[in-house]
Amino acid sequence: MSDSILNKAVDQLKQRLGQSRYHVGVHDCPHFLDVLSFHAEESFSHPWQYNVSLTCSESDIACDTLLLKPGSFTFQTPVFTGGPAVPVRTVYGVVQSFRRLSTSADETRYSLTLVPRIALLKHTKNNEIYLNQSVTEVVEQVLRKHGFEGPDFEFRLSREYPPRELITQWRETDLAFIQRLLAEFGIFWRFEMDSRVEQDVVIFQDSQEQYQFDVRLPLRNPAGMSDNGQESLWDIQTAYNVVSSSVATRDYNYRQALTPQDSCESISSAEGITTGEVYHYAEPFLSEGDTESTGTGAFYAQIRHERILNGQLTVSGRSTSPQLCPGQVLETDGVLPDGLKDGIVVTTVRSHGSRKSSFRLEFDGIPYSDTVCYRPALLNRPVISGSLPARVESAEKGDTYAWLDDQGRYRVKLDFDRNSTEQGYAYLWLRMAKPYAGDTYGWHAPLLDGTEVSVVFDSGDPDRPYIAYTQHDSEHPDHVTSDNHTRNIWRTPANNKLRMEDLRQQEHIKLSTEFGKSQLNLGHLVNAQREQRGSGFELRTDEFGAVRAAKGIFLTADDQLKAQGQVLEMTPAVNLINQANSEMQALNSAAE
Repeated sequence: MSDSILNKAVDQLKQRLGQSRYHVGVHDCPHFLDVLSFHAEESFSHPWQYNVSLTCSESDIACDTLLLKPGSFTFQTPVFTGGPAVPVRTVYGVVQSFRRLSTSADETRYSLTLVPRIALLKHTKNNEIYLNQSVTEVVEQVLRKHGFEGPDFEFRLSREYPPRELITQWRETDLAFIQRLLAEFGIFWRFEMDSRVEQDVVIFQDSQEQYQFDVRLPLRNPAGMSDNGQESLWDIQTAYNVVSSSVATRDYNYRQALTPQDSCESISSAEGITTGEVYHYAEPFLSEGDTESTGTGAFYAQIRHERILNGQLTVSGRSTSPQLCPGQVLETDGVLPDGLKDGIVVTTVRSHGSRKSSFRLEFDGIPYSDTVCYRPALLNRPVISGSLPARVESAEKGDTYAWLDDQGRYRVKLDFDRNSTEQGYAYLWLRMAKPYAGDTYGWHAPLLDGTEVSVVFDSGDPDRPYIAYTQHDSEHPDHVTSDNHTRNIWRTPANNKLRMEDLRQQEHIKLSTEFGKSQLNLGHLVNAQREQRGSGFELRTDEFGAVRAAKGIFLTADDQLKAQGQVLEMTPAVNLINQANSEMQALNSAAE
């Protein structure tokens, strides 16, 4: 066979297999994409990302040929090393971005980014309310909203997660929301690849039981020679840090106001390099509980302490294995520090390779432990500053009377809530702040259906709302305006009224009820047109009246200017009575 024929065959083989040990495929893309280089990062509880530089004979690939299309990145054994290229690992995802970098007479350079489907959730930003649902139910609901189906994700959990009264998504992307929510419960996630349907699968897990075991690599440095496909492990480095000994939590639950809500958890450390305590107040729990009771104060304290202990001993290293990924417990036949004798839990991998260089991978991890599991870092909870508008809801639209529960709480519908829910069940029962409150006493004017209220959140926490105050609006106008700005009025929907007029020289008070037009009018008395109809006081009713005083009633026309003197000052009245009595006696004597 001539050299020209051989070279032509090699060229055709290169076009089919590419010039490197990596291959990118995009669904329905008619062009051959040849990988030039790539950089990738995979971590627990984060979407992985493959940034790939490639070449193609097509000088102008249309963006809709690649973007949002299913794609794959395949690791192969090295090409032209004596045997055919064999796939070692394939990662499935979607193309998120695409760039045209440069072009020449022979080929054009492009770059694309391949991500898992869950990464696309960052393009949806939302405000949502979830009532009486567990964390897993909420996450599943979000995923299904984006087209995820049963085979696309799996909950491999060791605990049961009870419903939470309220879970709020506030100005968060759907991705950030589920990341935050899962991290609060200590649930982490990773990916597996389903070659049957050529898709990525999200695996949610919460304990060591769901780690991937039986991953072994020899401890051998390939420096100075080609790895020739021989996978190994080297350059293991460890870092030790002093961390806190325990975590304490406390919260206040008004439903059980005098019940202690204190918890403190401390997980023993083999290294013994711990000190101090971390105290958290106002965690999202309702009872003290124990570590086995998910969602209690003790549970959150334990999860937080495990998260702290994850930083006590950290590991980094290098490898030539493209199959290494987060969630694996890595073991080796070499000598490692004693703290790693049970294996290394891989938490992050960063890999890169190109046509001109060998594949290399760097990883981070923590030691495997039966008592301490990996816990994802907490994301900051969103803060709702100020208040949000809402309307009081009753079970019946336009109800005549207020709808409250046995604790005097209200149902509302927040204005940002776009969901169609049953009347009166859009939100949880809310307490209302009042100017005065105590043991079955205080100030409470019941709110009717449709009343605008302002909902405030304790410390800005979206899951700790209460009604701060009420407001008038265009549909419920204020009863004190520029037309009667001198009046102070407290009036109920049934027109029970306390009105206090502050207009100088026309001050008056009116206390009235519609039943029988029963009224007490004091001061400058006016009619409905504000025309004076008298002065002093008036006690009137269209119904029956009664005046009763067990110790007596004193009626007098004697003046007592400026309300000075004793209330029962009777001297002028007694003098008049004595004078009248004397006159009667004189008349009686004259008649005799």
